[in-house]
Amino acid sequence: MSLTLNQMAEAARALNGALFADLPGDLAVSFEFFPPKTPAMQESLWQAVETLVPLAPRFFSVTYGAGGSTRERTHATVTRIVQETPIPAAAHLTCVNATAEELDTIADEYWAAGVRHIVALRGDPPGGEAGFQPVPGGYASAAELVAACKRRHDFEISVSCYPETHPEAGSLTADLDALKAKHDAGATRAISQFFFEPDTFFRFREKVAAAGLDIELVPGILPVSNYANLKKMAVSSGTHLPEWMGRLFDGLDDKPAARQLVAATVAAEMSRRLYAGGVRHFHFYTLNRAELSYAICHLLGVRPAQELAA
Repeated sequence: MSLTLNQMAEAARALNGALFADLPGDLAVSFEFFPPKTPAMQESLWQAVETLVPLAPRFFSVTYGAGGSTRERTHATVTRIVQETPIPAAAHLTCVNATAEELDTIADEYWAAGVRHIVALRGDPPGGEAGFQPVPGGYASAAELVAACKRRHDFEISVSCYPETHPEAGSLTADLDALKAKHDAGATRAISQFFFEPDTFFRFREKVAAAGLDIELVPGILPVSNYANLKKMAVSSGTHLPEWMGRLFDGLDDKPAARQLVAATVAAEMSRRLYAGGVRHFHFYTLNRAELSYAICHLLGVRPAQELAA
């Protein structure tokens, strides 16, 4: 009897070892939050922070709303992380709707608050605008913002990267040139836009290496809690959604518990395959919830420090 390639691949899976058996946890993780709008959201966020602190992440990052709309809330959240946890805080900062002087002042305020890590982003154009345009006297690119932050203080700087190419980039070459400019300006780490197939990241990693770029690449992992919302996010970010994902989440709109299990399974499997490909730092987009990210870290062998010492 002859088998098709798909049948042979399926047969091989039957003989593979357990996917998550006894992983040593020899990796680092980081987690991203957005600033809460209400006291209830603040409580939910802080519960997530407290749940994830024992995993000893490299840092917690806090996003910065479109056009600086969350400036005060971002600052308050980052400051609380610095003051009340042992985990370094990374504050997002964007060029949108702000002059260079205003952004320099914000960077100074972060440094004074004890923040030593900035996630420097150009930022998305405000709603309704076709493309990004700096305000008069503003920074025109993430690379300019990186350079400005490094001039002000000795920040650690992370930036973004796009395994499937930035939607506004004219070509992959142009996108890699933009990443190189950010690296040359002082960035040491690039956190990726979310994606859903490991090969997407591996191919991008090869292209970055072929371009001679020596920057740490960190995959951004987004556990899918709401597939309908994800489809909207994917369109705006130029992220490919595999057809099989839609079929997996089909019929789960009114079954949140089942949807959570499916989301954790999909993200955990992808993370495990990334680990097999040599990835040792994962950045989780938590959407201010800890359960999915914590479960995936647990499967990957990441445990609270006291458990490892036991």
